[in-house]
Amino acid sequence: MRVGDRLTGEITTGLLVFVGIGVDDDSTDAEWLAEKLCGLRIFRDDAGLMNRSVSEAGGSILLVSQFTLHGDARTGRRPSFVRAAKEPQARPLFERVGAAVKARGFNVAFGEFGGDMDVELVNQGPVTLLLDSKRTF
Repeated sequence: MRVGDRLTGEITTGLLVFVGIGVDDDSTDAEWLAEKLCGLRIFRDDAGLMNRSVSEAGGSILLVSQFTLHGDARTGRRPSFVRAAKEPQARPLFERVGAAVKARGFNVAFGEFGGDMDVELVNQGPVTLLLDSKRTF
């Protein structure tokens, strides 16, 4: 991941996690997400089944803040971002997710909070999941 010509975060095997902090999120949500990421069994085992966690796959976690995940485009032509938390609330919660993942013994890399980043991804499978601490879907 790059911001301009600067490399800000990089992993090989692992999870690229786009984190959207909502206006109603708090530390409980950050801890829930960290726990979920560390235990999620989505890497292939020897039989080809999604049965291994990121640690069992020898992977790391790359966290990227992305307020646009809270974009509501159900009406009109422009998404609304009123459900996305702004800087004073969002940054500490984003950092708390990373600290909680690190506290569980995982290698963590970060994007630049609020940065205009170029993100490269090789998505095996592909596998893309939505995780929601509020369980709205």
